[in-house]
Amino acid sequence: MPQTIATSAESAAVPHAEGVSEEQFRAAMSRLAAGVVLVTAQEPPLSEDGPRGEDVGMTATAFMSVSLDPPLVMVSLRNGSRMDDLLTEQPLWAVSVLAEGQRHIAGRFAMKGRISDRLLFQELAFTRGALTDAPLIGGALAALECRTERRVVAGDHTLVIARVLSTTLPAAGDAPLTYFRGRYRHLS
Repeated sequence: MPQTIATSAESAAVPHAEGVSEEQFRAAMSRLAAGVVLVTAQEPPLSEDGPRGEDVGMTATAFMSVSLDPPLVMVSLRNGSRMDDLLTEQPLWAVSVLAEGQRHIAGRFAMKGRISDRLLFQELAFTRGALTDAPLIGGALAALECRTERRVVAGDHTLVIARVLSTTLPAAGDAPLTYFRGRYRHLS
């Protein structure tokens, strides 16, 4: 008997072999509150003496501490995304832990079909990491400069595990930007 393949519109409600549909999984995971970060990196220049590569940024909620000794963090990147492709070739990157007042930054770098990253960084206050040269967003609660140690493909995402090379705490007194049930939230 021939096997029927569901179209993409049908697949959201069709359970995986284990019995959980994409829609059910997404709904369950939306109830897990997460901090919001901006992952940044710089494309390598085309030549050693050429101009600086373009800055790239991506909003992420799947970011976590992995180890204290050595200091390791992990970010989950959608396979084939611009950031996934970039961090395959660029081991140095940074994370800015966004403050509650930085929703506009999170939204700007989370847009689908967005304009070029170069334009997204315009009019944003940032400094360059001393070790990574990646943008560190002004007003963030914390900034971490990282070097990739391992990449692990996990389904439709890649887990990028990195050693933290440096940290700064420029705005420790503000509240964090959080994400819960598909929206940015504030702690009350």
